[in-house]
Amino acid sequence: MDRSILSVQDVTKTYDTGTQAVRGISFAVAEGEIFGILGPNGAGKTTTLEMIETLTPITSGSITLAGADVAKEPAKVKQLIGVQPQAPGFQDKTTLSEVLELFAAAYGMRTDPLESLRSVGLAEKADSFVEDLSGGQRQRLSIAAALVHKPKVFFMDEPTTGLDPQARRNLWELVREVRAQGITVVLTTHYMDEARYLCDRIAIMDTGKIVALDTPVNLIRALLSRGFQKEQRVEQADLEDVFIDLTGKELRD
Repeated sequence: MDRSILSVQDVTKTYDTGTQAVRGISFAVAEGEIFGILGPNGAGKTTTLEMIETLTPITSGSITLAGADVAKEPAKVKQLIGVQPQAPGFQDKTTLSEVLELFAAAYGMRTDPLESLRSVGLAEKADSFVEDLSGGQRQRLSIAAALVHKPKVFFMDEPTTGLDPQARRNLWELVREVRAQGITVVLTTHYMDEARYLCDRIAIMDTGKIVALDTPVNLIRALLSRGFQKEQRVEQADLEDVFIDLTGKELRD
């Protein structure tokens, strides 16, 4: 039985300048999966997400999400997805409760802002202005806003860039909690430890193509089977563990 909630088939993206950002990629994401897309800058990761999210047209190929054709049914797809951008932007003089009410209204819905804020650890900030939030708090608010209409698939573009270790690890747990609600997560990241901790499977992109796709464990095993070796160093902890131990795991909001 096919459990795929997202299917990308032979998709390409060529801009008017002639630049081919995505070169015939295919992959499927299972319902309830956390799926990662990795690659260096310019690999085509963000362009791929933008095509799935209906933000940029597909040059060729097809994408279906929860049975909807992305090219032919963009309005339906937008109702089915939540998107957390790399740099979320909200009006500074708006309270957190107002932000969530505005996002819900955009989908023709009503919401309980306090319940949504409680789910991301921001209940006590309900009446605070966005301008008073830290970077980590803004990211958590953007998650609450993106999920206010209960989407089936949640997209995150480099969600922990610029966050301190406490905020970063807290966001990891939030992502897992989102998946526990039955929401499929697709994310991009430059942090390999983040990808290994969160992702069930990973697609690695380079120059617009998918060069590998498997679970983190299988990708590492495949590398070792090709004869890869590096200096053996067994460490029970790393510098981030030291930092967390000395400064605490709690968020510094």
